[in-house]
Amino acid sequence: MAKIKVYGTPTCPWCHRVKEYLESKKIEFEDVDVSTNQEATQEMVKKSGQMGVPQIEINGKMIVGFDQEALDKEIAELKK
Repeated sequence: MAKIKVYGTPTCPWCHRVKEYLESKKIEFEDVDVSTNQEATQEMVKKSGQMGVPQIEINGKMIVGFDQEALDKEIAELKK
């Protein structure tokens, strides 16, 4: 399965929901804390053009916010 990155902060409730959702589906992901990692913040903004979190990168596609429908669609594509 392709690598999934979740860009977020420890104080963001939607970031926690995204991670809990992925964990409930037993999907591995890399947790990237953009509150302490300036390089990761710049990487995230460069990829999406946005500062808001959470942002989820799946197969090079950026999903901004906890969009369960978009997550499910991209996860289904990974499993093909």
